Amino acid sequence: QVQLAESGGGLVQPGGSLRLSCTASGRTFSSSAMAWFRQASGKEREFVAAITWSGDNQFYAPSVKGRFTISRDDAKNTVYLQMNSLKPEDTAVYYCAATLRRSSWSPEDYDDWGQGTQVTVSS
Repeated sequence: QVQLAESGGGLVQPGGSLRLSCTASGRTFSSSAMAWFRQASGKEREFVAAITWSGDNQFYAPSVKGRFTISRDDAKNTVYLQMNSLKPEDTAVYYCAATLRRSSWSPEDYDDWGQGTQVTVSS
């Protein structure tokens, strides 16, 4: 099991950037595939990005590809989401998640979740 804590959310203007961090505690982080999901008010949770346990492969939702970058630093037990060229439709609570299974776009495949961090994109 992995305990996850997100940070780095906030209010940013359209076109701006934010970097989210997710710090993990537990012995299985380096073996875990990691992902970011988001949930806007009144909408279902949706996949944003995922990274394999090795860090060799990354996957992105079409809506964020080319703007967001997921990365991991196993020495710091941390996964990051660099978000550039932010749009108002990126406004949501962002969650990180971990799984010992293969990377997946489905939230049902992830076992451990953080509490979320709010990202608001507005002028």
